[in-house]
Order: sequence, then structure tokens, then C-alpha cells
Amino acid sequence: MKKIEAIIRKSKFDEVKEALHLVGIEFFSFWEVRGIGKTIEERSYRGIVYDTSTIERVKLSIIVRDKNVEKTIDALIQTAQTGEIGDGKIFIVDVIDAIRIRNGERGNSSLYLKGEED
Repeated sequence: MKKIEAIIRKSKFDEVKEALHLVGIEFFSFWEVRGIGKTIEERSYRGIVYDTSTIERVKLSIIVRDKNVEKTIDALIQTAQTGEIGDGKIFIVDVIDAIRIRNGERGNSSLYLKGEED
């Protein structure tokens, strides 16, 4: 199992969500986050200077079986990519175990409904 964390543009979230559903990723967590990139800017509006160096993004946390890692990454890249600086990042981390709280199922079977093949 792997944990895929992706930081993407807020404007791409709906497209990414749909693409993940199309490849069979039906559950993930997400947060609105702020970060600091390489560009440090200040903008002035009506005489007030605003710091625009913090960037609003969405962070997704997706736990998948090993067989779904590449299709998940492909869906993220194909929909979140604009070719501009600031498209985001994807991180992949090993997951040692997963447990479904409702019934104590462990491992891969805790990530999908009964009847799906492993």
C-alpha cells in the first residue's frame, strides 16, 4: 500500500477529483493549505501593499493498493498539470498497514468493498 500526497492548484481540484473517480479512486481526504514558493511578491492595491508570496493550494491524501499507484499518479498529472510554475508536487510514501475501524479488517481488504478483486 502507498500513501500519495499531492499539492495542487485550487482551480484544478474539481478536475482532479473527477479524474480520480474515473480511475476508481473513490475516497481521499483533502485540505485547503497555504505554502510559500520561490516567487516572493508584493502587490499594491489602492495604496495598500499586500504580500502575495503565500500560495493557496489543495493538499490531497490518498491511500491506494500498490496496483493502483501508477494510474492514480497519471490521473493527478494529466489533470493538475498546466505547464506553469506552481503546478504542485506529488509525494509517495509506503504504508505499513491499514485497518478498517468498523470491523477490524486489515491490509488491502480494508481499502475496498467486498467483491472487488485484490
